[in-house]
Amino acid sequence: MKRIVLFLALAAAISCSCSDGKEKMTASRGNGGRSSAVVISPEAIPALADSLTNALVYNFLDKTTGTFWGTPNDQDHNSGNLYWQQAHALDVLLYCAVRVKESDPNRSALYLDYADKWYRNYANNYNKSHRGEGSYGGFFNDWTDDMAWIGLTLMNISEVTGDSKYADTAKEVYDRYIWPRRVNSAKGIGLPWTNHAEDQNNLNACTNAPSCLLAARLYQKYGTASYLDNAKTLYAYNIANMPDADRVENPALTYTQGTFGEACRILYHITGETAYMDKAAQVIRYAFTGSACTHNGIPRHEGTNMDQSIFKAVLIPYAVNFVLDKDAPAHAATTVREKLMYCATVLNRNLDKNSYPRMYASYYWGDLHNPAETASMGAQASGASLLEGVSRLVLAGN
Repeated sequence: MKRIVLFLALAAAISCSCSDGKEKMTASRGNGGRSSAVVISPEAIPALADSLTNALVYNFLDKTTGTFWGTPNDQDHNSGNLYWQQAHALDVLLYCAVRVKESDPNRSALYLDYADKWYRNYANNYNKSHRGEGSYGGFFNDWTDDMAWIGLTLMNISEVTGDSKYADTAKEVYDRYIWPRRVNSAKGIGLPWTNHAEDQNNLNACTNAPSCLLAARLYQKYGTASYLDNAKTLYAYNIANMPDADRVENPALTYTQGTFGEACRILYHITGETAYMDKAAQVIRYAFTGSACTHNGIPRHEGTNMDQSIFKAVLIPYAVNFVLDKDAPAHAATTVREKLMYCATVLNRNLDKNSYPRMYASYYWGDLHNPAETASMGAQASGASLLEGVSRLVLAGN
């Protein structure tokens, strides 16, 4: 089976410009995306992606460390414990670096330099207890899911740069700190949320979905059979604990729907077993159509804290991978693609472009950002992730 590479080599994008992607604003706050504004044209999407990613970098990136603040220029001084969220904010820059590699090589190289700074600063990990153990020790955390999310982005950096040191670190983190935590429960072998005694029976989806995906990607990278065995084991655990065929957990959240869907998609390409791709189609489609995940036809407002606000930044790249996968069921891929394009149109209608570069995405794409409220890195990363993702679709001719 061919491998569908996570970061596709894309054609050159339109150069950075807010005004190039600008559309007359006709939406009002709280309209749920039901504006009469013209649908955003495919040609305008890469330029709007540039604007949103530029705004993420301008307002939220600490350029000395390559890590992200929770509020613009850390104005709320609440960024000290931001760790797992760093993975999904940096992923936006990685996708942009690939997109503009030919059209703006200096910008692409700059973003990859930030990625290396991010790596050298351990992705802002506040836990310093294992740093003496080697390069991987700086990424140790009590929260298993934090290490899994960070590990996936380390894999992404290696894929984009061609430098295996990042993937090698992810491998060591998985081998030393993630998989050894496994426990045998009544519903199978799974991973607990933390290494704390009180969490030994808390084997949730937000831990076992990204860990399943990480194991599958480690198998793709290194070919070690135990990683595939681990991925299948964690897949089985996730399946055994789903409340129904479509929802990975209850309440259904966009990020676990997307992550488990990507794990299933990768397992399909490793094994050739169609059941994996069928499950990927079910759970990813549900993230865009299910009543528990959507409001007015787009992903719902999932909350304002830094965890919740970045959930959609996790979903979007995996949804795009699914749409671009030639082996994905056509009906599901078409539905997800249409939803992604509609989300881009709604978000475009609900951006105050006159405020650029302080042009912020809201928690819910059907709303304008309220300028009386402090902007959120998680919301901005989610919006930028959407436009970078839809740019991948457009530039791939999808």
